[in-house]
Amino acid sequence: MQVISSKENELIKHIKKLKDKKERDLSNEYLIEGVKLIKEAIQEKAKIKQIIVCDECEKLEAIPQELTYEIAKYDCIYVTKKIYNYITEVKTPQGILAIIEKQGNEKNIDYNQDIIIALDGIQDPGNLGTILRTVDSVGLTQILVSKDTADCYNPKVVRSTMGAIFRVKVIECENLEDTLKEIKKHKFSIITTSLQTQNSIYDIKYKKDVIVIGNEANGVSENIQKLADKKLKIPMLGKTESLNASVATGIILYEYVRQNISK
Repeated sequence: MQVISSKENELIKHIKKLKDKKERDLSNEYLIEGVKLIKEAIQEKAKIKQIIVCDECEKLEAIPQELTYEIAKYDCIYVTKKIYNYITEVKTPQGILAIIEKQGNEKNIDYNQDIIIALDGIQDPGNLGTILRTVDSVGLTQILVSKDTADCYNPKVVRSTMGAIFRVKVIECENLEDTLKEIKKHKFSIITTSLQTQNSIYDIKYKKDVIVIGNEANGVSENIQKLADKKLKIPMLGKTESLNASVATGIILYEYVRQNISK
């Protein structure tokens, strides 16, 4: 069994480059790391191109035996601990990562779902990953993102999704405003979050709605606010005026869940 021990190896150079969005876009690939994400990728039948394993870590039994059997079915590349530490982005690595082919650049929106979440300029990778995970948790299978939203294949985003990245279709909109106008033709209402409204999230029945979550600092952009059929806010009893974007998304989505459960 050959073990890669050089930073000059072409695969190692490619893995390092995949930390950048430009390279991910060019190669149509991204990285996942850790036992849980590798397991999820296998279970969800993600397009795994190669699995990279730290040779010394495997000897230390850091990787569960049942996963070792599964990864043997794929193209496995072994590297020294020194090289693995060179390519990892995790502080306490588990010694396994994989190169995944991105989902097809699917632009078709599923209009059969009750609600659609749209993100308008979300910048924080942790927020984006958590929102994807929350969307997955309520049974939604797609999300719209504006072109200036953080890259969903950023390693931090991928880790934050805890596997949701394999189940939620991310539709990047060249122009979110135009996309929302098109969605309205399919009898969907546009809902935006806003502090300039008396409507609470509890005042609205969620059915055939697009809920737009705005940028962390500036909220939903003015042009999209003008498109809104309804505006809502989360009632707060304390002095805090606004919430983290991912927290706000979770609160709104679980009001949608509560309404469905109580039917």
